[in-house]
Amino acid sequence: MLVLRLTRVGKKKQPSYRLIVQEKKRDPWGKALEIIGRYNPRTNPKTVDFDAERVKFWLSKGAVASDTVHNLLINAKIIKSAKRKNAVDPKRKDAAAEPEKKAEEKK
Repeated sequence: MLVLRLTRVGKKKQPSYRLIVQEKKRDPWGKALEIIGRYNPRTNPKTVDFDAERVKFWLSKGAVASDTVHNLLINAKIIKSAKRKNAVDPKRKDAAAEPEKKAEEKK
């Protein structure tokens, strides 16, 4: 299965990301089928540079976007859909505690 995901590049404490197309089971830092964009969260405003035509092509071929990439594609107005809530939000402090709460409720 193909997946659209971000892979980290850049120096220590200065992250920037590439949007790549890759097999799901491959290492994110391994060989990618295609690099179709870049994302830099350190600039103000955040830089999102995706090749919309190639993103739509790969999605039409059955590739699945990761949660974070899916939300970035919605923000860039490349796709229209609802945002996914599984993506990590560092501003939300209770996000890490939710899985533990759910496990306790099941008991």
